[in-house]
Amino acid sequence: MAVDYTVIVVYLAGMLAMGWWGMRRARSKSEFLVAGRRLGPAMYSGTMAAIVLGGASTIGGVGLGYKYGLSGAWMVFTIGLGLLALSVFFSARIARLKVYTVSEMLDLRYGGRAGVISGVVMWAYTLMLAVTSTIAYATIFDVLFDMNRTVAIILGGSIVVAYSTLGGMWSITLTDMVQFVVKTIGVLLLLLPIAVVKAGGFSEMKAKLPTSYFDPLGIGGETIFTYVLIYTFGMLIGQDIWQRVFTARSDKTAKWGGTVAGTYCLAYALAGAVIGTAAKVLYPKLGNADDAFATIVKDELPVGVRGLVLAAALAAVMSTSSGALIACATVANNDIWSRLRGAVRRTGDAHDEVKGNRVFILIMGLAVIGTAIALNDVVQALTVAYNLLVGGLLVPILGGLLWKRGTAHGALASVAVGGLAVVGLMAGYGVLANEPVYYGLLASLAAYVGVSLATKPTDAAVLAAWRERLAGRGAEPVSEPVPAHQ
Repeated sequence: MAVDYTVIVVYLAGMLAMGWWGMRRARSKSEFLVAGRRLGPAMYSGTMAAIVLGGASTIGGVGLGYKYGLSGAWMVFTIGLGLLALSVFFSARIARLKVYTVSEMLDLRYGGRAGVISGVVMWAYTLMLAVTSTIAYATIFDVLFDMNRTVAIILGGSIVVAYSTLGGMWSITLTDMVQFVVKTIGVLLLLLPIAVVKAGGFSEMKAKLPTSYFDPLGIGGETIFTYVLIYTFGMLIGQDIWQRVFTARSDKTAKWGGTVAGTYCLAYALAGAVIGTAAKVLYPKLGNADDAFATIVKDELPVGVRGLVLAAALAAVMSTSSGALIACATVANNDIWSRLRGAVRRTGDAHDEVKGNRVFILIMGLAVIGTAIALNDVVQALTVAYNLLVGGLLVPILGGLLWKRGTAHGALASVAVGGLAVVGLMAGYGVLANEPVYYGLLASLAAYVGVSLATKPTDAAVLAAWRERLAGRGAEPVSEPVPAHQ
């Protein structure tokens, strides 16, 4: 394992070095939070693919392939579909807004009344996304070093917090680009063909496994529909995804670069399912399907290649974790803290703004590591976060982009009714049930349309300013958002 250890250590050291380099680039709020909005198509595509394909997509995707066969690709496939929909239909408009958070977009569209409530919901989602990604370090480091769970979380989490705090989005962008390359080589070019060959090829896999393993819909129609609701729609509105859209050099970069990244996700989804199917042939009696990735890597890959593929898994986890972390800190600072303390928009010292956001990343990073150590059931925690995100925020965000009659009162009612409905239904049906997100989304839509039609239309001046920003003619906010009472 010495060669494998060397590969991993060099990789981790490289992540820290890029954090240090990014610190020298991040000299303004725009540079620190959205990489100066300067990413070209190649880097934008790679980093966008890196953030959406995390530990759940890699380890979990292989696990679903082990359990269901090729239809296990649907979870990651719906993530790719969401990214494609975002890129083709919405990303150009989002990029032209020149904002930093989803809540700022809601304030622009509705007149400054939805920020704190939507910020709290988005903060909870990004926090739990970062926590679940951080917990995944324990699985990888256990395979590598037989390391204690808590120590593994602290080690992996500390590296991510360090490079994210140092250089912000520049560091995360650079590390994500490396992680994208490592994942592509490790999973698509090495693990996929080796796994298929070790399993005897597709003919042998078909001979040894039930026909349901090769049914594209074998996982079940209801499960696929739920994946679409949670992951496809979640891709459309998550702060971690939008913050990457904000890094694009132009609206064309956001549209076409995101389309490339979404297409890559579809290929990655199929690769994970095939690897899992091959693992089922090789290890039919695994106690936990999520162990399939680590088992096939550990037992079937040659020295050196094994280290690279484990580095690929580590890359997948780190990219999602760092993206969720900076999103969580951005929301906490810009949408919650600055509003609660009654800050007004002003031109501040650039260095102080960077310092403030850096402090928030450090604080949120420590909170993420602490929560990851304390938390046991990460699936339930992430389900709660996604249900709140989709049930509470999908309708007012897409409604604001698509329906000019939507009002601030309608948006607030939608967030409140959808969020409360999801919480109540989870208490009744159970956290992992499908009904909470189904009925919560319908309740949110009914509240949005009903209240919007029953209240005065949004002020014409607010809509005019909104259209100017959508057209790319408005000014970029120079500092903190205007509080709700202004």
